[in-house]
Amino acid sequence: MWQIIKNEWHLLIRSRALLTVSLGFVLTFLVSVFLGDLQSQKQNKKYKTAKEHLREKWESIEEMNPHGAAHYGTYVFKPSNLLSGLDEGVNSITGNVLRVEGHVQNEIVHSEASQMQSISKFGKLKSSLLLQYIVPLLLIFLAFQSINSEKQSGRLKLMLMQGQNPANIVFAKTLSIWLYGIALLILSILVYTLLNLNHIYSDLISRMLFFFISYGLYYYALCGLTIYFSIRWKHTSLALTSMLGIWIIWTIFFPNILMSSVEKWHKLPSRATFNTAMKNDRSKGLDGHNPADERRKHLEEQVLKQYKVDSLSQLPINFDGILMQEDETYGNKVWDKHFGELRNVLKQQKQSYQLGGVLNPFISLQNASMGFAGNDNLHHQEFLVQVETFRRGFIKSLNDKHAYGGSKTGDWGWKANKSFYKSIEDFQYQPTAISSVFSHYIVDLVFLLFWGFIVSILLILGTKKMQIL
Repeated sequence: MWQIIKNEWHLLIRSRALLTVSLGFVLTFLVSVFLGDLQSQKQNKKYKTAKEHLREKWESIEEMNPHGAAHYGTYVFKPSNLLSGLDEGVNSITGNVLRVEGHVQNEIVHSEASQMQSISKFGKLKSSLLLQYIVPLLLIFLAFQSINSEKQSGRLKLMLMQGQNPANIVFAKTLSIWLYGIALLILSILVYTLLNLNHIYSDLISRMLFFFISYGLYYYALCGLTIYFSIRWKHTSLALTSMLGIWIIWTIFFPNILMSSVEKWHKLPSRATFNTAMKNDRSKGLDGHNPADERRKHLEEQVLKQYKVDSLSQLPINFDGILMQEDETYGNKVWDKHFGELRNVLKQQKQSYQLGGVLNPFISLQNASMGFAGNDNLHHQEFLVQVETFRRGFIKSLNDKHAYGGSKTGDWGWKANKSFYKSIEDFQYQPTAISSVFSHYIVDLVFLLFWGFIVSILLILGTKKMQIL
């Protein structure tokens, strides 16, 4: 078997056309990674500058009413993931800037796609585009040509007549083309690693390893399936047409059809419906029987009883701050309810879409690629949860200062000093560790392994076909 692989690689190396294509791929990939890294660095630099500017403005507040500061708020910027150079996932369409303020949980805005020129909306040069579309096409043509040339020259029959094991021939041909794809994949990851050598850490290495395994399994399935069809069909054109047809269905039609179906099976509410529902729950109560004015009255009775006084003016604290925080706490419950339901629907959509991997390994590859690169919707939701957690602590600090900082009820002119605002910590994003989300991608790896097993079975069946050639 190893001699067949060796001979196959000698033929590949001698092919000027393949060397030209390989060189073109490497150069294109270098350009895409370099431009992707350059864009990420520029974006992170801009965000860092903006973040430092906003923090400076916040710390320079001399005196301000805490509630006014809550409306003044701040901004949080989503940092660019280091693996965006390999697969940027949903980052280009989800937005990067989020305003943090009291009473309101704002949406993330300023996505890269929304700022593109119209001519660029067809897409840009991406590393994932090369690895998911260009390399597979190249492997399909190489695998087809590997068997087709042997058939046309008569060498295949000659090898069988000389007693060569058909299984060795089939698997050697598959492995030789697969190893070419693996070589391109290793080179791609190596180039990316060298460009970001100063930023590599253990979690990133683990992500790149699973990223490599996912693509390796997918490339094996493509190579093996093409070899099988090339052996199975007598007409060479039919073999290539069949494989290209499957590839088109896998990469273009099936994912779009499945995603459209999944969105109908697990429907998300419209933005208007969602916002109206949140507004109603906040004003009328989560159960519809606890409106805001009744909640205020009940809170007032509780606080007066706690401090053993008869009116708000007798309180040693500022009831307005307590009321503001109570409103925030109730708003957080509303947020948890509706965004929790939203995340559940998104989770159901993702799980249903992932199941399509049993029929289409390309779906599993895309999910695994975005997931291990840390740029899928799951990681985006993790970022939003971190921001919301920060917002709650940020606003609570301001409301507590308003309530217990020394002012009295109705004293809206009272102001906190500069040292207080400087003491409030800024948002620090904590990247999601692969260990905490790995379970979400096990199904994708299982389906890719399943396809590798299925293709191996087909290759074994293909050896029987070769015996009667």
